[in-house]
Amino acid sequence: MRIVVYGTGAIGGTVAAALTHAGQPVTAIARGAQLDAIRAHGLRLRSPEQDFTVALDVVDSPQAARIGAGDAILLAMKGQHTDMALEALRAAGVTDQPIFCLQNGVANERRALRLFPNVHGVTVMMPVAFRRPGEVISYSKPQFGVFDIGRAVGGHDAADIALAEAVTAGNIAGYVSDSVMASKYGKLLLNLNNIVGAAFGPDADTGALKARARAEAEAVLTAAGIAWQDVGVSDARRVKHMSMSDVPGVEPFGSSTAQSLERGTGSVETDWLNGEIVLLGRLHGVATPVNAWLTGLAARLARQGAAPGSVPLSDVPALG
Repeated sequence: MRIVVYGTGAIGGTVAAALTHAGQPVTAIARGAQLDAIRAHGLRLRSPEQDFTVALDVVDSPQAARIGAGDAILLAMKGQHTDMALEALRAAGVTDQPIFCLQNGVANERRALRLFPNVHGVTVMMPVAFRRPGEVISYSKPQFGVFDIGRAVGGHDAADIALAEAVTAGNIAGYVSDSVMASKYGKLLLNLNNIVGAAFGPDADTGALKARARAEAEAVLTAAGIAWQDVGVSDARRVKHMSMSDVPGVEPFGSSTAQSLERGTGSVETDWLNGEIVLLGRLHGVATPVNAWLTGLAARLARQGAAPGSVPLSDVPALG
């Protein structure tokens, strides 16, 4: 099975490098400076215990990847770029190949299912960063992270087992799950904090704000009848496989939202994280003033090109 990794930022780049290093056939789809750097020098993966560079097979589009019947596709772009990626896959002739959503949030699987029948969810617990072209950083040891893998509609199949085996061989602990979306909703609750840390910085006293955002989210999920699975630091698998550690000569870890602001990408994925809670709240009659304010704040910071940690905590209004 060849694995096509669509998107080579922090998550996609780490997965592509790790799988290639383990001998798994991989083709990556990249763009811009990352594409140029990988073509010129390969892709370097640095972690607390490993530092290697792979000669990665990389192309600039799904069309160029020549995706065939036996391939599996991993979506690793941010949620705001999913629709464009799915349309590009359809235009490239993708039909019933397994498509795995390695993305934060819970909306990507539903969007993919509109176009393709064979969609899988992957809950990604992996502290990684992409700060300069040609290099990705993992802050975890002994494994780079932990993945829950299963069909988006429930259950699992041979493709889930094959991907779990492949990522495990690549130093990412892969677990097959029959309820992967419950796991992804649990991860969504954690990701509500991404914009908080990105906006106010890691040293701000944001505990109360984070607690209010999560309380809103739990009320929303309960009203919507949506179950979630805890994937936080108390998860025994995280204790076993992941120990957050410094990487020599590398900046401290920041969330994917902080990294987007740091690179000045012009967009963040908060609409698909806190914004998902806002949407569900509106559909089920539950007020979500904190998550709505955080969603608007994220859009403003991205639009303005603001730096991470540039918002004073005194800017938080009295919310509902």
